[in-house]
Amino acid sequence: MTQTGSNLSMEQAQTAGLPALIALDWGTTSLRAYLFDANGAVLETRASTAGIMNLPRPAAEGGFDAAFDAVVGAWLDSTPDLPVIAAGMVGSAQGWKEAPYVNAPASADALVAGIVRVQTARGVALNIVPGVLQNGELPNVMRGEETQIFGALACAEPSAAGKGLLIGLPGTHAKWVMVRDAQIERFDTFMTGEVFAALSEHTILGRTMVTPDRPDTEAFLRGVRVARDKGRAGVLATIFSTRTLGLTGQLAREQQPDYLSGLLIGHELSGLEAALAQQQSTLAGGSLQLIGNEALCERYQLALAQFGCHQAELVKQATERGLWRIAAQAGLVSEASDAARAT
Repeated sequence: MTQTGSNLSMEQAQTAGLPALIALDWGTTSLRAYLFDANGAVLETRASTAGIMNLPRPAAEGGFDAAFDAVVGAWLDSTPDLPVIAAGMVGSAQGWKEAPYVNAPASADALVAGIVRVQTARGVALNIVPGVLQNGELPNVMRGEETQIFGALACAEPSAAGKGLLIGLPGTHAKWVMVRDAQIERFDTFMTGEVFAALSEHTILGRTMVTPDRPDTEAFLRGVRVARDKGRAGVLATIFSTRTLGLTGQLAREQQPDYLSGLLIGHELSGLEAALAQQQSTLAGGSLQLIGNEALCERYQLALAQFGCHQAELVKQATERGLWRIAAQAGLVSEASDAARAT
């Protein structure tokens, strides 16, 4: 997200290195802060465990202010008039102040229009980015991912985003988002990570599992293929094979966690394939972007290849890019210096 000196105008060179924006990725269990200069380069980052459900003291007793001050107070002491923007669960009903969802299809401009502001104890206005709601018989929501998506679009080919770009965000609640014409058009959520944790920690499947020293790719891909080829009856009909393959000596205790992971991710991708089919699309032969933990995204790349998708690109710094882009469109920083892109 930095620029080389030769690419900077004189005005940009003069402002390089000078703080211009504080941006927060404030989730349920963690808080990450970024200090940007006027050219969109990250000068410094700070992290805290003070997510909205883990504040240093109760919210009613100033817990949000305490967490905010602990992370960015020193930056504001040095430069008191810095604008501040935040995305994530801080804008939920349990957050500092609720930022009502924007309806899909949602553009970056719609997110800007939905920003709500809360006055902090030190007098600084915190601009909170709203999440996105996909209404319907089975509603779907996201908070935080919308910012990452617009960060990814900042470095995507305009033609790809125009004709339709699939973006995956693996994690506890994996999101698969179709972006078209620079808008979040529709998306699906899969509780893959949370289900894996629940099954391995709170069911009989975990009784025979042993966490391996390193990931077992062969066992993982075996699980993916079982879900792909033998999973028509659904995940409930296949997960018990994690135990039975062990009981019959076909799967070692150390292989079972990776097998179960592959099985669940395989079912996720099978479900995604079915959803895409309704839109006359498919994973095979297509290209897509992945946002998230690098090791987890690499695991998804392996799984996607089993479904014929060999062009899954990992997007880095999507959160930082997205926070900067929305701040720029909201007028918190100069549009002229909206340069948060890799060189």
